[in-house]
Amino acid sequence: MTADMTPELTCIFAAVAALVNLWLGIRCGRVRASAKISHGDGGNPLLQRRMRAQLNFAENTPLVLILFLGLELCGMVPDLVLAIIAPLYILARIAHAIGMDADTDSKARMVGVLLTMVITIALAGMALWCGFSMLNEVEAPPAMAQA
Repeated sequence: MTADMTPELTCIFAAVAALVNLWLGIRCGRVRASAKISHGDGGNPLLQRRMRAQLNFAENTPLVLILFLGLELCGMVPDLVLAIIAPLYILARIAHAIGMDADTDSKARMVGVLLTMVITIALAGMALWCGFSMLNEVEAPPAMAQA
């Protein structure tokens, strides 16, 4: 990160995540168009799975982005580590979405879920470490004088 504390990596990560979310929505739209379903899922199993994949992305990604931003701003985690984590997360979410197309459990879905969990736990752990480390560096405020 630059000295001005601009979170370039988070900006790129968020932009790619937005594009993945758009892709997930387009995948739902294609099923809707071919099955002529304008609202809900119409009982279509593929549309149900694709909608669930998009929602799962929407459930996980905001927290991951917040943790990622906090770590980038904290400055205690090397940019290279963050630059590796972001595309791994995106690949995990794409694998999950592709795996959700299958009627039964798939390796892609399993890999996507497990990698998402590992990344989320790693980011949360690093954020805790960063936060507590920063707290220890801050001097305690002077005690308030009693009146």
